[in-house]
Amino acid sequence: MADTIFALATPPGRSGVAVIRLSGPDALSISQRLVVGALPKPRQAGLRRFQTENGEVFDQGLVLVFPGPSSFTGEDCVELHLHGGSAILSAASEALVVLGTRPAEAGEFTRRAFENGKLDLTEAEGLADLIDAETSAQRQQALAQLSGSLRRVYESWREDLVATLAAIEGEIDFPDEADVPDDQSHQAWEPLSQLIESMSDHLDDDRRGERVRTGFSIVLIGAPNAGKSSLLNRLARRDAAIVTDTPGTTRDIVEVRLVMGGFPVVVSDTAGLRDAVDAIEAEGVRRALDRADHADLRIGVVDARRLADLEDLRGRLKDTDLAVINKLDLAPGAPLDGALGLSAKSGEGLDALEARIEQIVVDRLSARETPALSRARHRRSVQSARDALVRARTMLADAPELAGEDARLAVRALESLTGRVDVEDVLDRVFSQFCIGK
Repeated sequence: MADTIFALATPPGRSGVAVIRLSGPDALSISQRLVVGALPKPRQAGLRRFQTENGEVFDQGLVLVFPGPSSFTGEDCVELHLHGGSAILSAASEALVVLGTRPAEAGEFTRRAFENGKLDLTEAEGLADLIDAETSAQRQQALAQLSGSLRRVYESWREDLVATLAAIEGEIDFPDEADVPDDQSHQAWEPLSQLIESMSDHLDDDRRGERVRTGFSIVLIGAPNAGKSSLLNRLARRDAAIVTDTPGTTRDIVEVRLVMGGFPVVVSDTAGLRDAVDAIEAEGVRRALDRADHADLRIGVVDARRLADLEDLRGRLKDTDLAVINKLDLAPGAPLDGALGLSAKSGEGLDALEARIEQIVVDRLSARETPALSRARHRRSVQSARDALVRARTMLADAPELAGEDARLAVRALESLTGRVDVEDVLDRVFSQFCIGK
């Protein structure tokens, strides 16, 4: 953080305007040498010419100055708004390096904001998710996290736990004091139980927040030539998978990303389920079954002319999954037996299937009153904290010293969520996922 860094904050390539950001102790002095004339007043855009160290003017644009600590990073920051030509950006980058800056690493601006107390770790992750958001649901979840929704939950847990820990340690440290009741640690039972219940509620949410980030997984399964690939193409509105009359055409998993009800959805076509004829098809069937086991929703597809396959398929479907009778154009009178009927070839019944899928996605992923855990890292830390509290509660009566140690482990797990604990490998993983310039 002793270095002054710079990076292109807009996408690379030819554009009307490109923004270069500087941050660090020498951001103002270096920018002063880069521009012709005085820097504009803080937070006021000023039109200036840009020059190299040798005085050669290479562009004209806007300059914005944000003195620290009232800036995004907490350091002195400057934004240079140049024309977005490659020659101009090359000249600007070369000039900045000559003047004493260095190119920023991925996420380095946001990491400096974190290090300077402008953001906690969950808010920094929310910012990364906001930049990557592709759907309205992802945007809303990321914006709430950037605004501190998860931080407030975690800090509330931590504060309650610290108060509970004080009661446990009061009996340990002062067992003979008259004003410290002998059962003081036992009084921690109820608050520990409330914390355990609150953490369990967040953990038992079917990984809703993670699914909003990464996509709700839907897998099409069924026998060869049931029409899974044709259905995938219909849902994708394009030819994503190869369709032929030859059984076993699909060997590997074919994925398409869709948006349903404002949520990201990943639909996967898989190899037909049958006794494989060769090693390649056997691997395809294995992958199909594995993907189906880990899917959020399975859609069993059956040829309307082979309804006996439906009974075999139901054994692989859960109560919340869907069964589809396809190719009704070839067998219009086929009984549906509680399944949805359609023709992937003609499109008949497709609207009803899409509406049903969308309703399932919305019901499973819609926001609740409590913020969702949005990353596996959060889930692991909360799980660790809850497990430690469960152990602490069982130790209260007989071993308050051990209960206190487990409570301290829970505090540390919660502090790792917001970045209070300096865990470098966690920080490196988080900020390496950012784009350059943020």
